[in-house]
Amino acid sequence: MEHFSSASNLCALVVAVLVLFPYSASSSALTTNSSCNDENAQFVKNSCGATAYPNVCIKSLSSYSSEINTSYQKLANAALTVSLKSAKSASALVLKLLRRGQLKANEAAAVKDCVENIGESIDEVRQSLGELKSFNGNVGDLDFKMSNVRTWLSAALTDDDTCMEGLDEENVAPKVKNKIRSSIAGVAQLTSNALALVSNLNYTSSVN
Repeated sequence: MEHFSSASNLCALVVAVLVLFPYSASSSALTTNSSCNDENAQFVKNSCGATAYPNVCIKSLSSYSSEINTSYQKLANAALTVSLKSAKSASALVLKLLRRGQLKANEAAAVKDCVENIGESIDEVRQSLGELKSFNGNVGDLDFKMSNVRTWLSAALTDDDTCMEGLDEENVAPKVKNKIRSSIAGVAQLTSNALALVSNLNYTSSVN
């Protein structure tokens, strides 16, 4: 942890130099910046190893690596942000299918329930993100906040499962069901990964 913290400070300094003096930056500064990028990417990769879907985790967070740096809190924030965006996209897809008006009555009812499930999932992930962002470094608050976040994310995963179970129970047409299941499964994987990364905050000696 101390290695990541000191390296993070050095990387931040190098980035500042490159931003302020882009044309006069030394080759050593450029080399250090490249090293920082490699270290940030490795940090994301290592952290994703603790998730249920590491490849999905790495792919979804790699573009955030420079922003994450080597901060566990920023890593968790990014994971929740990605999960929230995915849930919103899934909601838009399911709502679009519902509004086409080409579903049987029982199918429409199941898809409508699914829209509500996803809406609840979105609210729970959004609450989780807000709770994590409100953490001000007071370790005494960490357990309470992380308990809230874990509860909300677990509920979000349950909502995702409920949506997919409802589609099976009502025998929704395979073409429609598969589109929804594919989208919801992606959301569930990202949310599961976010939950794992958030839970990891409890086992670090400090949150940077």
